[in-house]
Amino acid sequence: MIDGGFFLKRIRYQFPEIDAANPKIVANLIHGHALRHRYQLTGTDQNRKPIFELFDLYRVFFYDCPPLEKKMHRPVTKSAIDFAKTPEAVFRNQLHFELRRKRKVALRLGHLIDTVNWRLKPSVLPKLLRKEISFDSLTDDDFSIDTSQKGVDMRLGLDVAALSYKKLVDQIVMVVGDSDFVPAAKLARREGIDVIIDPLGQTIHDHLFEHTDGVRTPKRAAPPRRTTGEAARPLEVAPSIDPDNAADDVGPAD
Repeated sequence: MIDGGFFLKRIRYQFPEIDAANPKIVANLIHGHALRHRYQLTGTDQNRKPIFELFDLYRVFFYDCPPLEKKMHRPVTKSAIDFAKTPEAVFRNQLHFELRRKRKVALRLGHLIDTVNWRLKPSVLPKLLRKEISFDSLTDDDFSIDTSQKGVDMRLGLDVAALSYKKLVDQIVMVVGDSDFVPAAKLARREGIDVIIDPLGQTIHDHLFEHTDGVRTPKRAAPPRRTTGEAARPLEVAPSIDPDNAADDVGPAD
């Protein structure tokens, strides 16, 4: 279960080598990152070599909202802007299109509230209060659109409840960065589901550990080198990992 807004914000930090402006590449990254959670270190053998298990994937749920597509006027210059034609809207729509074509991916879309307004950016307000800049010197770039999404948390909660009560899965991995998921996670754990949080390398508050069964962010392993004519390594083969430092490692790269 992937919080789309959170994942997209973390791309440049967790996956700096990825072209985050290309929706097809980002869709492949989202799908591939979810698949990496299938490979999990479950122990070591008598020679202390890591033992990996390949778990079945039920489905990848991606939670997001359609982009803002209203026509408005900028706050200072009053020039018109069509948000449907902005790079952000075009990227989001194309990303959703690409995800719909991915196997085992379920796109769960909420909606944005109809009433949107311009608001002063948080970094600008302190400068105004300290009189470092004047109100008359403000430009359109000092404002951002004020909107919020609705229905996303509800959809995630309903999906968790359905999976848990129907015993369709043994483990749920939540790619999230805040505590909005906690009520759903508590429900799943009461039903005996193993709940894992993947914060994409972000530090999470200690109290979040109380309501999950573990924290794991799969690492992107480098593809193996091979000579000309050599067959590619099968996807099921896990890379060599030091068992003493493998708590957050799972399986091979895409």
